[in-house]
Amino acid sequence: MIRTGDTIENPITGERLRFLKTSSDTNGESVVVECTVQPGGFVAAAHMHPEQSEHFQVLKGRVGFRVGREKVELGPGQSVLVEPGTAHKFWNAGDEPARFVTVVRPALRFEQLIETMYSLAADGKTNRKGMPNPLRLAVIAKEHFQDVQLPFPPLFLQRLGLAMGAPVGRMLGYEPTYRPAAPIGDLAGAAA
Repeated sequence: MIRTGDTIENPITGERLRFLKTSSDTNGESVVVECTVQPGGFVAAAHMHPEQSEHFQVLKGRVGFRVGREKVELGPGQSVLVEPGTAHKFWNAGDEPARFVTVVRPALRFEQLIETMYSLAADGKTNRKGMPNPLRLAVIAKEHFQDVQLPFPPLFLQRLGLAMGAPVGRMLGYEPTYRPAAPIGDLAGAAA
């Protein structure tokens, strides 16, 4: 379980999140994280949140964003708001670590999804893009379909793929959540 002040790192994508406010701090209203992205770092995949907005405020470095069809590069003091249902992704657009604060509103199960995906990467259970194998991903994505979706293929094809893949993944023993080999508190100490 993630708590305020915890840090979690994705060694594959080069992202490190420090939780400034958790869903329990805000009564589920939001999650606030400070993200540091190493040079060459990126979010694992373009995605959209059907019911959540994300506000990104750049503190240091250069961060590239694709929001819908628009591509922008922002520096310190600049921000972008991603409305619910809008496809987006980000990456470090510079040669030094970039840092930004993100407010995810409402919180929903953002923390659980991040803990699962980052822990899989930290334990070497993802590909070079930070994604787990398709059957494990199907189990996770089916559980979090109201939290996050892909911008393509169309939603009915995503639902069909998850309806077929998730049961097979479950039979293989994959769960919708993944507990890290090291507790989050240990990751916070290692990443500081």
